[in-house]
Amino acid sequence: MAPDGRYVEADGIRWTDAEPPVATRTDAPLTLADLLRIPPGEPMFTYDALQTADHGRLRQLHRTYVPFSVLVDTKYEEEAPPPAPELYSALNGLGHELHVTEYIRTRMPLPDQALALRLSDGVPLLHVIRVTLTEADKPLALEEFHLPGDELELSFGL
Repeated sequence: MAPDGRYVEADGIRWTDAEPPVATRTDAPLTLADLLRIPPGEPMFTYDALQTADHGRLRQLHRTYVPFSVLVDTKYEEEAPPPAPELYSALNGLGHELHVTEYIRTRMPLPDQALALRLSDGVPLLHVIRVTLTEADKPLALEEFHLPGDELELSFGL
């Protein structure tokens, strides 16, 4: 991960939005609610973006979730917060020291994911969930990345 919160491939490839992120309001599904420690069904801001790298050859689906409860008594109670990676600066500006926990798994893609990512039959999906937390481990936001599982490598510094 680069300092601005974007994934950088081992060979230095950076992901960029292929089009502006689409903002919607959604309700927290059970799995994400558990990770965010909020009640299922809590309203959230959601941003969806198709991102590309290597001149459009590589594609990923990126979704950011921010629970409304995180934004109570902030300037973002009346206006939507920015999508990631600018979201990190906005959360820092609210006085939070941030760190992340990531969950990574592979699975077969849903048909719409395979189509959007241009995956050949039998190519697995790399599913990354990044939870952004305060210094006291309170979850503030969650990002989901869906990437082709046949062309990518993740590298972690310890």
